[in-house]
Amino acid sequence: MLDHIRNFCIIAHIDHGKSTLADRFLELTHAVAARDMVAQTLDDMDLERERGITIKCHPVRLHHTTPEGATYLLNLIDTPGHVDFAYEVSRSLAACDGAVLLVDATQGVQAQTVANVHLALEHHLVIIPVINKVDMPAADIDGCVQQIVELLHCNPADILRVSGKTGAGVPELMTTIIRRVPPPHTPEDDALRWLVFDSEYNVYKGVVVYGRIFSGTIAKGDRIRMMFSGGVFEVIELGVFTPVLKPIAALGPGEVGYLTAIIRDAADVRIGDTITHDAAPAPAPLPGFKQFHPMVFSGFYPIDAGQYDEFKKALARLRLNDASFTFEPETSAALGFGFRCGFLGLLHMEIIQERLEREFNIDLIATAPSVIYHVMFKNGEIKDIDNPLNFPDPSTIEGIDEPFVNVLVITPVERIGAVMQLARERRGTMQSTESLDAKRVLLHFDMPLNEIIIDFYDKLKTITSGYGSMDYEENGYRPSDLVKLDILLNGEPVDAFSMIVHREHAYERGHMLTERLKNVIPRQQFAVAIQAAIGGKVIARETVSALRKNVIAKCYGGDISRKRKLLEKQKEGKKRMKQIGRVTIPQKAFLEVLRSE
Repeated sequence: MLDHIRNFCIIAHIDHGKSTLADRFLELTHAVAARDMVAQTLDDMDLERERGITIKCHPVRLHHTTPEGATYLLNLIDTPGHVDFAYEVSRSLAACDGAVLLVDATQGVQAQTVANVHLALEHHLVIIPVINKVDMPAADIDGCVQQIVELLHCNPADILRVSGKTGAGVPELMTTIIRRVPPPHTPEDDALRWLVFDSEYNVYKGVVVYGRIFSGTIAKGDRIRMMFSGGVFEVIELGVFTPVLKPIAALGPGEVGYLTAIIRDAADVRIGDTITHDAAPAPAPLPGFKQFHPMVFSGFYPIDAGQYDEFKKALARLRLNDASFTFEPETSAALGFGFRCGFLGLLHMEIIQERLEREFNIDLIATAPSVIYHVMFKNGEIKDIDNPLNFPDPSTIEGIDEPFVNVLVITPVERIGAVMQLARERRGTMQSTESLDAKRVLLHFDMPLNEIIIDFYDKLKTITSGYGSMDYEENGYRPSDLVKLDILLNGEPVDAFSMIVHREHAYERGHMLTERLKNVIPRQQFAVAIQAAIGGKVIARETVSALRKNVIAKCYGGDISRKRKLLEKQKEGKKRMKQIGRVTIPQKAFLEVLRSE
C-alpha cells in the first residue's frame, strides 16, 4: 500500500498559478464533480477569492489511475506564496515527500521562489521544477529554463511545461509526480505517530486536527494522547479531505487526514505536536518543524468595549487556524482593553484583522505596527520592548538594539537606481548584487526591520512597475539611535499614537502625524494644540482653530470700548474652557490616522 501513496505540495511565489494548477489536478482525478468546480476550488475563504491569494494551506486526497492500470493515492497540499505565510509552507513541507516548484513563464524566478526552494531543501524533499502559463503571449520559456537551472542546478530536460489555465501538460506532470516523488518511508515500528500540521475550530465538532501519519494506524474510538500538552482524548470522527471533510473508519501510515475528539480548549492542540496512542505511546515525538517567531506587533482593540469577551474567544479560535500569530492582553488609556498581537508581516496583520471582523463580526482598531527592541539599562538590565507604552525613561537607558533583516530584492535592471534609493531612504545598506539574466538582477540589502514593515513592499512594487519582488530573513540585532515619539493634545499624551522611531526620521514622522490629526479632529470651542514631542522637546505642532461666536453682532454702532469689552469677556471664557475642557477624539480619527500609518 505504501508504494502507491504520494504526498506532495505545490510551492511558488505569489500569483504564479498554484491554486489554478490544483484545480486541474482535481479535474484530472475527478475528485470534484464538474458542476461543483469553481476557479480556485481549494481556496474556500471569501477573503482568498477576493484578493486572489492563498492564505491557508489546503490538503486534498486524490485517486489517480495510470495508463498501465495502477491506482495511486495522492495527498496534495496547496500552499500560500506570500512571504508573510512562510510558516504555512514550512508546515506543509513537513507533511510531504516531494514538492512541485511552479514558476510563472511571464515573471520568471522571484524572491519567494528562491526562499521556498531553500525551505524544501531543508526538508530534504524531491523538487519537480515546472514552468506554468506557457500559453501566455508574454511567456519567456527559454529565460525561465535558464533561471531554474541556475537555481536548482538541474537538467533542462527535467523541467516540465504546463498551463494551469488550459490543462496542457498536466497529465504528464501527474505521471512525473508518481515516478519521481518517493513513497512514504516504511515505519520502524507500529507505534502511532501523527504529526499535527494544522487545525481549525468547528462550532459543532470542537477542534478539528489536521495531520499526517508517519507510523501506526488510528481508528474511530481510539484513545489518543497529545505528546506535548499531555491531553488524552477519544477519537469521535476520523476522515480525509475530498476536498470536503469525509469521515472514514481508519487511517494508516503515509496518509493525511483529520480527527475530532471533543477538544474544546484551544490550548490542548499545538501545531507541530505528535499524537500517539494513550495505551501504547511512541517512545519519542516526531521532530516537528522550525517555529516561526512574530516579527511585527500591533495592538488590536474592539471599537465596542462590550465585545471584549467575544474578541478574546475569537482570537483563541483563530490561533488554532494560524499558529504563527500570537496575542496577549494590554490596556490603553485612549482605546480601553485590547490585545497586543504578533504577526509575521504586514499582510499577515491585515488578513488577521479582516478575518476577525468578518468571521466573528467584531469591529477593530489596530495601532501602528512595531517590532521587538532590546533595551539596555545603565544598571546592566536588558528588557524586550514591543510596545511604545512600555518605553522607559530615556535617562535610564544605556543603549537600544533593533532587529535587522537580510532583504532579497529581484528587480528589472533599469530600476536598480530607484530600488537602491528607496533602500537608502529606509536606512538600508547594499550588500551584494547578482545578475539573474539580461533583464533582471538580484540585490541583497541589510535593513532595519522597522523600516520595511510599513509600506516598503508597496513602494517597491510602485517603482518597479509591479515587476519587483522581495523576501527577507532575520539577521540579528544592532545598536541604533531610537527615540519615543509622543503625540500630545493640549499637553496630554495620547498613548495610542505613540511610536518608537529613529532620531533621523522623528521630525518627518511627527510632522506627518500632527498634520493628519489636524484634518480629522473636530473643532472645539477653544483652540486645540496638536504637538509631536520627544521627551520634553516639541518637534512639530499644528493647531485646530476654535469655533468662534460673533459676540459683537448685536452692537449697532456705539463706542468701540463696548465691543472690546465683549471680545475680552469671550477671550476669558475660552481661556477658562481650555483649562477645564478635554479634547474628545472621535473613533474616526483613530481609524484614519492608524490605518493610514
